[in-house]
Amino acid sequence: MTQPSLIKTPTIQISVINESTVLTDAEIVPVVAALQKQVTNDFRPVWGTDAELTIVARGTQPPAGNWWLVLLDDSDQANALGYHDLTTDGLPMGKVFAASDLKAGTSWTVTASHELLEMLGDPNINLTVFVQNSDTAGILYAYEVCDACEDDSLGYQIDNVLLSDFVYPSWFESFRTEGSTQFDRMNKIQTPFQLLAGGYIGTFNVTAGTGWTQLTAEKRPTTMQSRGSVGTRRERRNVPRDLWVNSLPQRKITTNSQKYRKNIQAIEQRREARAAVA
Repeated sequence: MTQPSLIKTPTIQISVINESTVLTDAEIVPVVAALQKQVTNDFRPVWGTDAELTIVARGTQPPAGNWWLVLLDDSDQANALGYHDLTTDGLPMGKVFAASDLKAGTSWTVTASHELLEMLGDPNINLTVFVQNSDTAGILYAYEVCDACEDDSLGYQIDNVLLSDFVYPSWFESFRTEGSTQFDRMNKIQTPFQLLAGGYIGTFNVTAGTGWTQLTAEKRPTTMQSRGSVGTRRERRNVPRDLWVNSLPQRKITTNSQKYRKNIQAIEQRREARAAVA
């Protein structure tokens, strides 16, 4: 049984900004096109949220009021350029660390899909679902739509671009019985809160008061780092909202980006010089 379509909300405008040194603008064009189809054709009918993605040319400013999806090398570059927790205007922002993915042998396009959909599903990173186990005990589940089925092997392709699977609203509904409805886009999940291989979800035991922990597919909760990996949604969920930092003005980011690329080129030239001597 498929999920009923929800009432359509206003389309969110999202600027896609490529700051990565490992991805060319030509490489991201077909990926953004595939992401657009995923959001409008697959995500919107079940979650009720649509978005229009627009690539921002290097050195130009994204329109005021747009959310951002920023393609970066890693968290160090994000901080060096001035991309922090929110856009310059204090609006939602997703980060994709493409070089980190390439080094780890994982798909940056799946990560882009993951970050985009989760930003649309919980833009302020503050939504949870409460499952009450008794009169005095219960667990909060982070409202993250891709974590449970995030592994690259579970994704699907649109126009030869690999994208992330994502859960449906029913995944968060504990009253659902096994196989009673569709729980994810690829229809691999059979019960609410089921985690597929490589999947995880943030949980908060309100009785124990131990803070956010990460539950894995193996059902073993492991304590998260106090802030998680720098720049991730998990980090921001652990940080009080009044400590979030807006990104620098785009003109300052552009200047920092130019300096960063010059520094990268200088490092590469030094490496080549040493290799030539050796």
